[in-house]
Amino acid sequence: MYIGTYARKVPKKPAVIDAETGSLLTYEQLNAESNRVARLLHERGLRRGDQVAIFMENHLSYMAVIWAALRSGLRAVPLNRYYNAEEVAYVVNDCGAKAIFTTAAQGNVAKALPGQIPGCGHLFVMDGDLPGWERYETALALQSALPPEVETMGAVMSYTSGTTGRPRGVLRPMPNVPASATWGGWIDTGELFDIDENTVYLSPAPFYHGAPMRFCRAVHMAGGTLVFMRKFDAEQALRLIEHYRVTHSQWVPTMFVRMLKLDRSIRERYDLSSHRIAIHAAAPCPTDVKHQMISWWGPIVHEYYGATDSAGITSITCEEWLQHPGSVGQADPERVKVCRDDGSEAAAGEPGQVYFVGEPESLPRYLNDPEKTRASRHPEHDNWVTGGDIGVIRENGYLYLTGRKAFTIISGGVNIYPQAIEDALIEHPLVADAAVFGVPNEEMGEEVKAVLELARGVEPSADLVDQLTVYCKTRVARYMVPRSFEFVEKLPRTETGKLMKKEMRDAYWPDQVK
Repeated sequence: MYIGTYARKVPKKPAVIDAETGSLLTYEQLNAESNRVARLLHERGLRRGDQVAIFMENHLSYMAVIWAALRSGLRAVPLNRYYNAEEVAYVVNDCGAKAIFTTAAQGNVAKALPGQIPGCGHLFVMDGDLPGWERYETALALQSALPPEVETMGAVMSYTSGTTGRPRGVLRPMPNVPASATWGGWIDTGELFDIDENTVYLSPAPFYHGAPMRFCRAVHMAGGTLVFMRKFDAEQALRLIEHYRVTHSQWVPTMFVRMLKLDRSIRERYDLSSHRIAIHAAAPCPTDVKHQMISWWGPIVHEYYGATDSAGITSITCEEWLQHPGSVGQADPERVKVCRDDGSEAAAGEPGQVYFVGEPESLPRYLNDPEKTRASRHPEHDNWVTGGDIGVIRENGYLYLTGRKAFTIISGGVNIYPQAIEDALIEHPLVADAAVFGVPNEEMGEEVKAVLELARGVEPSADLVDQLTVYCKTRVARYMVPRSFEFVEKLPRTETGKLMKKEMRDAYWPDQVK
């Protein structure tokens, strides 16, 4: 089903709620606004397969624009709300967007765009005016709230986060079905996590990221209610679970860490009894952090592993994970492969690059980048797709991730995967966050370096370095112990919890950026 169905069945039911203000759109209102946007875009000449860019903060009308694309055969292209003008223009021009939506809150960046996106002929701004932009509310007022005459299913095209290079659009074949047909991603999103009309889903993450948007779409397909945060705050998230009787949520591990660091009196202040499924993804979660979350929230913490540019997912329930700590799920041998650098399949327990075996008709490719698309494929199997993760399938058949190929440290010919070191460091009580990567070493090629964000009130010192070195020797193999430590006020992470490791690493490789 899609929102038009629920606009008829439960017109006054809240579809989207802005948690910061309490303002909302009912299904009737969301459906009407998305119909108007769909008609506006059709009037301006957009047709099936065209791109629509969205440069907005989490906003009450965000999903109206998304659903306008999804019912019009268009591709919605959400943009990182923290992009600067050059970055926005790059994505808009790269994907060939014919229309873009923004808000007055994004005005400092958006005002510079009209001269930089010549191929994008229709620029709409909400909540105010900007030179060169058309007022969204005025344009919509001229459109009918009735559904478009022809409704075909559209899609969302996300851009990769850019943590290992310039972001690329991940393009999948456009579905050739009516807008009311069942979305292909429903089984591994809505059905897998028991999303239905009674679901109240809390989204503390940005809409522009692929995983939150996927779940927001699933919630509306089921007739549930979406509650969104404009920006994550640890205590506010708990308050919202109690206030809105949230049933489902999705998190990244850094959010878990911040909630766990709240004083126990704050953590125990809120009634979380309605909360029955808490999903996490997007970045690896240290096992100790997850154990603490399960001890606090109970056996409701579930996980899935996939990516914007993936051809599949794995998932693991809380009960399974407690039996196989650190795993991201059982690996179907027909769907998940771990391969050596030469393409041969790795033995059980041997690390290698993780591939998903995809259906040929649904394989992703990188827009305008055939070289990167080829690099994401197995050398002998065109339908084996990798996002660059390194993992191992153990004898029990479960998949464990060990890092990213781009950040594998090769020291003296030995491969070192930073994730295990980062997981160990972040569990130290004096460490708030950790990044580990390779830096030049004349003899060994690379050596292990740790850049740390310390817990509040902790000051860097030589004694602390000695303490951390001794600690690491008890947690990881000796050759994995960092040779140097650096302390920063705050590590750069995306809103979805991914370390911006490339920028940190490149600073140490001025003559050889990798």
